[in-house]
Amino acid sequence: MRLIMLGTGHAMVTRCYNTCFALEDGDEYFLVDAGGGNGILCQLEKAKIDWRKIKTIFVTHKHIDHLLGVLWLIRRLGQKMLRGEYEEEVTIYGCDGVTDTLDEMVRLLLPQKICSFLGEQIHLVTVKDGEKKQILGHEVTFFDIHSTKEKQFGFTLFYDEAGQKKLTCLGDEPFHICNGKYVKKSTWLMHEAFCLYEEREEFEPYEKSHSTVKEACEMAQEYEIPNLILYHTEDKNIERRKELYTREGELFYQGKLYIPEDLETIRL
Repeated sequence: MRLIMLGTGHAMVTRCYNTCFALEDGDEYFLVDAGGGNGILCQLEKAKIDWRKIKTIFVTHKHIDHLLGVLWLIRRLGQKMLRGEYEEEVTIYGCDGVTDTLDEMVRLLLPQKICSFLGEQIHLVTVKDGEKKQILGHEVTFFDIHSTKEKQFGFTLFYDEAGQKKLTCLGDEPFHICNGKYVKKSTWLMHEAFCLYEEREEFEPYEKSHSTVKEACEMAQEYEIPNLILYHTEDKNIERRKELYTREGELFYQGKLYIPEDLETIRL
């Protein structure tokens, strides 16, 4: 399985795309979030991902930097369905706030002919805390991250046949102790890191319910996570982000630390 980071930045970045990624297994993809606009179509093209092979999408929460790109995918899917060029079914998962908002926005902003595919070929499926689904042939558990701003879900995905190796994504807010059971024994952990700890006064991550590299790495070290991916960052230091974040992270974390760039691929 490969993880392809389509975007790595927070909501207001201009020098990279908003945080979203795809998991590739075989010839199908599981897309997690879609960024804030039609830039998702460009990112998929650059990553050489055939959008026709995205059968499952998960939207962590309804903030515009995660949600709006999904509208463009629905528009593209609907256009192809209208022409009889796409006969597959696509499932979009999210908590109730996500699915309700997407349903309303699709009906308000897209042509009625495309809206007619909702519930037919395009399925908006609400998931609950602790609910399990089969995605790409693997068990996925969705969970409430206990956000302080907006209802948001993360997930764990077991990606080996023995059910021993798992990827856990915590969304774009700091880890909450209630989700320790999901983080525990994760082979890979994805955690937001808005900025460096030394830059906390400049970027004010805590006021935005985000963390710094230091806190994310301390948490991963406490839970003995072997592989940590940091994302959802500022873009002021985009050219040196990997170097600077790695340097700070290694002070608090002894596992393998990944600071991916947009379009970078990580083999799980």
